[in-house]
Amino acid sequence: MASAPDADLKTVVLNDRHLAAGGRMVPFSGYSLPVQYPTGIIAEHKWTREHAGLFDVSHMGPSFLVLDRKSGDGEADHAAIAAVVEPLCCGDIKGLKPGQVRYTLLLNEAGGTHDDLMIARPAAEGWGGALYIVVNAGTKEADFQRIASAAAGRATLNRSDHCALLALQGPEAAEVIRTLVPGAPELGFMHYGSFAWRETHLVISRSGYTGEDGFEILVDPEHAEALWDLLLADPRVRPIGLGARDSLRLEAGLPLYGHDLDETISPVEAGLNFAISRRRRERADFPGATRILAELGGVLGRVRVGLEVEGAPAREGAEIVDAAGTSIGQVTSGGFSPSLGRAIAIGFVPPDFAAPGTRLSVLVRGRTQAATVVPTPFVPHRYVRKASS
Repeated sequence: MASAPDADLKTVVLNDRHLAAGGRMVPFSGYSLPVQYPTGIIAEHKWTREHAGLFDVSHMGPSFLVLDRKSGDGEADHAAIAAVVEPLCCGDIKGLKPGQVRYTLLLNEAGGTHDDLMIARPAAEGWGGALYIVVNAGTKEADFQRIASAAAGRATLNRSDHCALLALQGPEAAEVIRTLVPGAPELGFMHYGSFAWRETHLVISRSGYTGEDGFEILVDPEHAEALWDLLLADPRVRPIGLGARDSLRLEAGLPLYGHDLDETISPVEAGLNFAISRRRRERADFPGATRILAELGGVLGRVRVGLEVEGAPAREGAEIVDAAGTSIGQVTSGGFSPSLGRAIAIGFVPPDFAAPGTRLSVLVRGRTQAATVVPTPFVPHRYVRKASS
């Protein structure tokens, strides 16, 4: 976890709820956030895999990018707003269907990654020429500045990070949310919508960061506590902290910005080829295209791999060595997998060492421990890819 003096930390809307629930607060991305509750990280992790976990991710950067002048033609307005952000990223934003969410990456001119983010096209009539954008907490100020600069004179970026953003994740999440917002479970994976709730509207996407089915819910500050309380009143739901959020995303093989992604790492190196949309590849019209297209063609020095580690967990920074003891890479994320009962890790190695079954070693506190390259995700994803009936 990042560290910062307490006086410098921001608090989220639900800070008092976390304290009342016994949350152990730690500094993270400039905020004071709960790393765990009294039941502990392993119990929280397993509860999410078996039932429904409720995460407060209000430190993230939700926003709405809206055209300053709309034509009234929904498709034309969508093409215009897509043209604002496409020069910054590698995703086909123009090709989004109404209500669709796309994972993409903001890239630098060298093909490295400024951030990974979600960009969505509203489905509601009257919202043509707008995009819902959620960026990472640690990079949001730079991301917002980058997007706002690109939009100058054409569109306005309206930040919503004063609101609460909740993530309800787990196999029982759909049935839980159905009791409060009956239409939400009709969303398919990576789709979103706006739903009336009490005297407000909730922006809900079927997405998340655990590998489980689930929903991310944006709610205004005035209604955040009521929504949090109602969700936790359901016996299938428990509050979950940052510790289990990290172990869940690691099992799901999902990269964490600042660790498995950074300004030097390309989408291809990170194994995120799917995020480089076909139309953008064909046009080579995204930042770092020369490097990235060459990497797609096989000119690649390192790739992200999953590792099963024998013995103690190999944490970030641990060296990865080959059979001869030569250092060939580093672990970027690692820990104990509560679902598998063993240590797992993500790291970068040359392509010649990336095949599943390759035997390597990691150096943990001066000790050499055996490790095997394995496919990711370590634990299968359970996303719902079609709207439920």
